[in-house]
Amino acid sequence: MRFASFVTPAGSAGFGIVEGDEVLDVSTARVLGGSACGLAGALRRVGDASALVGLARRGADVQRHALDRVRLLPPVTDAERILCIGLNFTDHAAEAKLSIPSQPAFFVRFGSSFAGHGEDIVAPSVSEEFDFEGEVALVVGRPGYRISAGQALGHVLGVTILADNSARDWQRHSRQVTAGKNFPRSGAIGPWCVTLDEGIDLRALQIATRLNGETVQQGSTADLIFDAEKAIAYASSFTPLSAGDIVALGTPAGVGMARDPPLWMKPGDLLEVEVPGIGTLANRVAAEAAAPGGTPARNAHARALHEGHPA
Repeated sequence: MRFASFVTPAGSAGFGIVEGDEVLDVSTARVLGGSACGLAGALRRVGDASALVGLARRGADVQRHALDRVRLLPPVTDAERILCIGLNFTDHAAEAKLSIPSQPAFFVRFGSSFAGHGEDIVAPSVSEEFDFEGEVALVVGRPGYRISAGQALGHVLGVTILADNSARDWQRHSRQVTAGKNFPRSGAIGPWCVTLDEGIDLRALQIATRLNGETVQQGSTADLIFDAEKAIAYASSFTPLSAGDIVALGTPAGVGMARDPPLWMKPGDLLEVEVPGIGTLANRVAAEAAAPGGTPARNAHARALHEGHPA
């Protein structure tokens, strides 16, 4: 099952289940009480994904949309927590010239720092070192606090793809990476969340990152320092996890900062992260432009999708 969040051509936001070339708009189901919420809020309200799907399928009021007519958003638009592990591949730690951590090195990203599949990611105008990082990420389906590794996968709804792109020069401003990780729309998540009951093997997911069609990163979750179970167990040891939270598992070697000369993303580039069995997350890089309120302006292509017209 694939969960996606989206905006319709009419401009209304929702979430639902991707079935073939359509998306079943679960967010319109009366079982949610008629009040707007995202996937995380619905999971918290109903209890779990299977209950949510069952109720939605029985609802006569549920709408369907053509998948190619909606603009995809990050699969979870209302996550309480987005937790990311740095240096979770031995080869990436080596290329960064850093020691292998003895515990997962988590940092936090804001929801506003991500775009959805097909939207432009924004290169910060104040950075000259905009780097790519392809990853897989877990979506929490059932809340828990201090979850054991043995019980961890029972709390995971599914897997999505994440581009944890970094402004490396800002990342080096201090010992904390927060500044380099949270520029608006600098990263991306999507195109959807694939549930674990689809037969996903979290220990054998292949990750390939391409920049303008050239493969720049290749890795496998078989080579994680801290696997999915350890990541969930450790994260839940210091914060209670809620349904809809996202836990990213880190990037393999091949990042731009480790190359000679360094390889940085620039406006016009196409970034793709592919994970067989999950899909491909694809985003163009756009230059940052000042918009009312001081936030990056949405590019012309994304505006056209939002308005229901071809770019």
